[in-house]
Amino acid sequence: MAINQLGDSEGTMHSLRRPGGQLAYDGYGDLESTKPLVVCVPGMGDHRTTYRFLGPALAEAGYRVAAMDLRGHGDSDPTFDSYDDPAMGSDLIALVEELGGGPAVLVGNSMGAAAAAWAAAQRPELVSGLVLLGPFLRSAQSGPVTRLLMRLAFLRPWGPAVVGSYFAKLHAGRTPKDHAEHLATVRAVLRQRDHYRAIVRTLGTSHDPVEARLGEIEAPALVLMGELDPDWPDPAAEAAWIAERLDARVVMVAESGHYPQSQRSDLVVPAILEFSRELGRD
Repeated sequence: MAINQLGDSEGTMHSLRRPGGQLAYDGYGDLESTKPLVVCVPGMGDHRTTYRFLGPALAEAGYRVAAMDLRGHGDSDPTFDSYDDPAMGSDLIALVEELGGGPAVLVGNSMGAAAAAWAAAQRPELVSGLVLLGPFLRSAQSGPVTRLLMRLAFLRPWGPAVVGSYFAKLHAGRTPKDHAEHLATVRAVLRQRDHYRAIVRTLGTSHDPVEARLGEIEAPALVLMGELDPDWPDPAAEAAWIAERLDARVVMVAESGHYPQSQRSDLVVPAILEFSRELGRD
């Protein structure tokens, strides 16, 4: 297993070589150890540091944790041909294999949850459990006028500001003390032309391929949905729909929008630890 260390932060940044470019991920705990593996992936437009609270907490509890950037996001290259759920899911599979083959608990937020679900359907032997945070496992229904307005909203030069503003609004409810710094990190990536182009391509992703494979998923699943998540007219109803298809447990996270992993890590970390420990008893 060859890990290329790029630098140091609260986690240690590494890179994973994939066809088309490199992906960045932070490591928490000893990635070379045989401790249980947790691999985390953020949602569309976000940065891997959305797991800046979960990574250290899970590592302290005895896990090794990798938190990766999506293609074209954060410190990952914007040079890939594909930015859809199967492509991102294949990256998760590659990272689990790079870190010893797992099986791993996959933690995914928003579109990252769709990538995690696809990976679990594609390579069930590599996935011991799924933690789905504010998950998009099916495409939102919208008419042609709405789709046209969205395409116009994302055009440069105003597009990066629009996306950054919407990202901020998705944090309905509580926010952590370093929320402004995290928003600044996300907006700095949006200002980079090549990265923004990749993020816009990601915005056009259909989740239909993932929805079609939900019945193939064998791994136990935990759904953590913010009670205030603005991405859904009824967050509890969306969580119930996912629970029915995956036979998943649902935790509705109080005072949280679309990012419970950072907004309410005080509730999310214990829920993930309980879920992971139960997996070890199965």
